[in-house]
Amino acid sequence: MWRHIQPNARNLRVWQVGLLVAVFVFWHVMTKPGLIPPFLFDNDDQAAFFFGEPLKVFERIWNWFFVAADIYGHLWITLLETLLAFGIGTVMGLAMGLWLALSPMAAAILDPYIKALNSMPRVILAPIFAVWFGLGVASKVALGITLVFFIVFFNVYQGVKEVSPVVLANARMLGATQKQLLRHVYLPSATSWVFSSLHTSVGLAFVGAVVGEYLGSSSGVGYLILQAEGSFDINTVMAGILVLTIFALVLDEVVGWVERRLMKWQPRSGETEKL
Repeated sequence: MWRHIQPNARNLRVWQVGLLVAVFVFWHVMTKPGLIPPFLFDNDDQAAFFFGEPLKVFERIWNWFFVAADIYGHLWITLLETLLAFGIGTVMGLAMGLWLALSPMAAAILDPYIKALNSMPRVILAPIFAVWFGLGVASKVALGITLVFFIVFFNVYQGVKEVSPVVLANARMLGATQKQLLRHVYLPSATSWVFSSLHTSVGLAFVGAVVGEYLGSSSGVGYLILQAEGSFDINTVMAGILVLTIFALVLDEVVGWVERRLMKWQPRSGETEKL
């Protein structure tokens, strides 16, 4: 019989950090001249040209944050675009999901159109939004909204549909109005589904902002990466990717913190098995 052993939090962090260090050490060793197998590259400099050098990548990040300190304005633009897309897309998805879940006729009419829009590869809308809204923040926010909306919408729709008919019948028997049902039955049921989608949504809002910057902008971290690619500066490209990755992890951790604060009533993983 398999035993489910919960890993110690401290040991888990040690393993995670150790794996990260091992990856960077491997990257550093494999891009040093003389260590690359000759059949992979024509000369030793090609590895560093294609994959960058970790020490130079970290040097670029240090310069961005502490020497020139010129990345903060770009980070703020990317953060603003992400938060606006995340907030607006979440509110729109929540409202639309509740409306269609509680309006079967409207859901039946709009069903093929929603499926068609959801199946569309929405990244291709970025050039169109750039034409409509310009190269500023608005076009990136619009792209991010299209990515966030459907994730939240489908989770809210499913959450409302999952409400127990017994709970609804009991609430109606006690005289609950439609507004009271919405507040005390439908919304709490949808809340768990909403938070389960927010981790994905914040990542997609971030992707929308960065892709929009990459395709056309004058600021933002995506813009910095595009400029570095134009000059074949792979170390700056890798530095931008690392900064974006850390930035995304921080945003996801913030969403997790908010979820833990607002969902205290929900039992933690494993608690229900003990009951």
